Amino acid sequence: MEKERRVWTKWLYWFTFAVAVIFVYKALDNFSNIFDWVKTLLSVLMPFLMGIFLAYLFYTPCVKVENRYTKSKSKFIKKKARMLSIATVYAIALLLIVLIINFVLPTITESVTDLFSNIDEYYKIATEAIKQLPEDSVFHSLDVQKIFDMISQIKIEEFLNFDTVVEYAKGAIGVATSIFDAFVSLIVSIYILMERKEILRFLRKAARAILTPNTYGHVEKYFRSGNAIFFNFLSSQLIDAIVVGVIVSIAMLLLGVKYAVLLGFIIGISNLIPYFGAIIGVGVSILITVFTGGIGKALTMAIVVIVLQQIDANIINPKIVGNSLKISPLLVIFAVTIGGAYFGILGMFLAVPVFTVIKKIVEELIENKLEKEDA
Repeated sequence: MEKERRVWTKWLYWFTFAVAVIFVYKALDNFSNIFDWVKTLLSVLMPFLMGIFLAYLFYTPCVKVENRYTKSKSKFIKKKARMLSIATVYAIALLLIVLIINFVLPTITESVTDLFSNIDEYYKIATEAIKQLPEDSVFHSLDVQKIFDMISQIKIEEFLNFDTVVEYAKGAIGVATSIFDAFVSLIVSIYILMERKEILRFLRKAARAILTPNTYGHVEKYFRSGNAIFFNFLSSQLIDAIVVGVIVSIAMLLLGVKYAVLLGFIIGISNLIPYFGAIIGVGVSILITVFTGGIGKALTMAIVVIVLQQIDANIINPKIVGNSLKISPLLVIFAVTIGGAYFGILGMFLAVPVFTVIKKIVEELIENKLEKEDA
């Protein structure tokens, strides 16, 4: 009987292996069809995925507001604390969006329109300014004129055609934020936040049923620490980007820099990417200011912005981020480089928290291994 069971086990093993080989072969043979199917599935699920992301983003603010409502003396507020907290957080978010649309977006749109419309004129002004500089000027020694000549040979209108950019932007916005998808995402996020305890309870039960007690303990611990790292990084980087964008915009307005709000917006957004983002944002702003205000104005702006960036890096950002992301600058640069190479801008943005979680797990595994060996 035992011998017969071993034979059946052996045949079952080889049968499973053959089926797996056939499956992999068919998958590779029909890779394009599978890719299209996955792409279609993701497009269908996108409103739900966005709803999950919104719920994740607003989870901690909702919990904090709910805790405040539960301390109220009113029985009605205590009873409806969760619903009121969600309504409060979403109302604040909606108010911020309305303020941005009414006050910030029109200024940025007007600046972008004017910049692209006058790009040729700005190029001529910058070229003339270079030609009028003294022969011993540092800009002549750096062959800046050659750089401008190279730029002049590029057909800028093919890359920076405003009408084309607007059409692409409208298409992207239409796909990403259609009314139906936005509505579904909003409803999904609200339901997730309303039923968050029940959802978490179910996930914990499912994990306990599938995993061993020891594995479940490790998974829960790493999930909690990873969640804290991700949320703290996302929220702190967004807040820091807003603070930097506002401060830089005000400084440029005081300096009389053209397109101050647009440049502040560019620097604020680029600040979301650690290290490289600040360099890219400041570099683009300097280049635009050279065209619109001359080299002197660009140098003044660059000095002020670099000083503000240093204040942010050494004072503001540490206060916002805190000590949760204990990761060396070298590893940050490595993470951003790898993330950008494989996953683009989103990879550069998320690389730091991902590598922070991996670093934390690896360090704990090494420590546990060493403790077992010493014991």
